[in-house]
Amino acid sequence: MTKRHGYALLCAIIAVIVGLSAALYVGVAADDGSDSKNTLAGGRTPHNSAAPASTGIWVGAWSASPAGAEPGTETTGMAGRSVRNVVHASVGGTSARITLSNLYGQSPLTITHASIAVAYADNTPAANADTMRRLTFGGSPAVVIPAGRQVLSDAVRIVVPQGSDVLVTTYSPSSSGPVTYHPHARQISYVAQGDRTEDATGAGYTEQVPYWRYLTALDVLSNESDGTVVAFGDSLTDGITSTQGANHRWTDVLSQRLRTAIESGRDLPRYSVVNQGISGNQILADGLGRPADNPSGLLRFSRDALDRTNVKVVVIDLGVNDILRNPQLADPDKILDGLRTLVREAHSRGIKVIGATLMPFQGHRGYTPAREAVRQQVNAEIRSGRVYDAVVDFDKALRDPYNPRRLRSDYDSGDHLHPSDKGYARMADVFDLEDLKGSAPAEL
Repeated sequence: MTKRHGYALLCAIIAVIVGLSAALYVGVAADDGSDSKNTLAGGRTPHNSAAPASTGIWVGAWSASPAGAEPGTETTGMAGRSVRNVVHASVGGTSARITLSNLYGQSPLTITHASIAVAYADNTPAANADTMRRLTFGGSPAVVIPAGRQVLSDAVRIVVPQGSDVLVTTYSPSSSGPVTYHPHARQISYVAQGDRTEDATGAGYTEQVPYWRYLTALDVLSNESDGTVVAFGDSLTDGITSTQGANHRWTDVLSQRLRTAIESGRDLPRYSVVNQGISGNQILADGLGRPADNPSGLLRFSRDALDRTNVKVVVIDLGVNDILRNPQLADPDKILDGLRTLVREAHSRGIKVIGATLMPFQGHRGYTPAREAVRQQVNAEIRSGRVYDAVVDFDKALRDPYNPRRLRSDYDSGDHLHPSDKGYARMADVFDLEDLKGSAPAEL
């Protein structure tokens, strides 16, 4: 063999090795370790110049628990329509990814086109055109989500400002059975006929809906945050009586309060705050159906709280519906056992738990002296420090000082159970930000 031929052979071998290495790298990078993705064959997209940045920490910017199957969607789902969800980012980032759920679907959900963009203005389907990005799943613009499963998108580079509205749009061309949704969004989202996924004008989005469909999480790659706080609760966390489109849930106010405190120089953890409240949720009892609509706190805690992105602290505010809705389970010992089970699960993952006392509800149609006695017993044990790592006393903060069995009138939305906007703000204001420091106690 001549020297020239030997050199050519060596170059060819090196080229093969480089090619194989690149293929292995691409294959690994496209796999997030989940077995829930079933990407459609073919449909490969051109190189995406909005590739994810490599700095920062992935945290939750927004989330909502899948709460049930949307009535009226049992047959066709959202076939032939574009669903544009409007969500509010509690923290900013330089890249984003989303989670779509088909938990309550009875057949595979086919998504052929999905996008993300920053809204042109609050409470509008119009996007800032420069921010419009096509989403992919394992490198493909299309994905099939099996019934009962969820999928995480690939990361895409997009600057998401803190406090901005973000538009996440999906298009499904075929029938898919019941739509997985979150009914009490307190936020208007939009629907358009046909595939208008990358329509930045929003002109085709003529149908308005007061809930979120399919979308259950927005994560961002952030230099502003080092972890996520998950608020886990019922309608009091869901913010069911807060002003629509105003982001006045107590979790929204807490997020802004934490950010302001850090900007003022306080030594506090840089955390985002996400909301995993479901209206009507109980600790112990599931709703109807399989999978259960409105699953119990015990059933959904791992999925909706502990499995959130980079979660550091969980705040639990549950128990009132166990007292009001299920007399057989309105036993303080059963309620407290349920809460302690949640705490043990969080501690096993190294996650700190802050718990809330149960707020008063005299004047509500479900009030009875016996139920009030259960509430008082549960609160006494929570305040004793034998349930949570730290306690936020929502009861003390919002009760009427002249009648502690009911909400103070200006904190009451009018139904004597749910707070007004002022009441939600008060809940956030009494939260001791210092309690976010530290981690779960070591288990002996």
